[in-house]
Amino acid sequence: MPRPRSLTDEQIAAAAVAVVDRDGLGALSMRVVAEELDRSTMALYRYVTGREDLERLVVDYVLADVDLDRSPRASWPTQVTRLAEGARAAIAAHPGVAPLMLSHRHASQQSRRWGESVMAALADGGFAGKDRAIAFRTLLSYVFGAAQVEHLGPLSGPGTAALAGLDPAEYPNLADTARHARAIPPDVEFRKGLAIILRGLGAG
Repeated sequence: MPRPRSLTDEQIAAAAVAVVDRDGLGALSMRVVAEELDRSTMALYRYVTGREDLERLVVDYVLADVDLDRSPRASWPTQVTRLAEGARAAIAAHPGVAPLMLSHRHASQQSRRWGESVMAALADGGFAGKDRAIAFRTLLSYVFGAAQVEHLGPLSGPGTAALAGLDPAEYPNLADTARHARAIPPDVEFRKGLAIILRGLGAG
């Protein structure tokens, strides 16, 4: 008879997220998460098979609270915007996990559920077949890619400052754009970028 589980997936995921929030994604390991839970590493293997399984639980945990309900009266761009902003907000609360979102999109149940809702919104907009596949991939790349860019290279960060300091005689557009970019808040950057993509999909 199997021994009863004393840890839930949610407890394990919460401990793993706490490790990433505190020490970064590179610190995530079975040993460190076991220590966070005050268990032995071997005891943790009763619940998860290894780091990849831990990462899947992390993605599920981070996306679990994203509201996936779609209003039948809302337009498809409104539905997609709400789903995209929900995913971004969830990732922004734990930015260190951003690189895991794309790599575990197939295995994570919550990621699949989010994808299904986005697909349904696109279907409401008349997207089907290959057109829907391309539209979804475009949105997937933007939402999860923007989360990584915001975390690793924010417009308010040193990278933009370095570009703004370039010689305008050699890099006139790059230097000028970077100077303006430093004043753009992350929320505005994300929403306006998403709006451009949605307009392009609608025009296509």
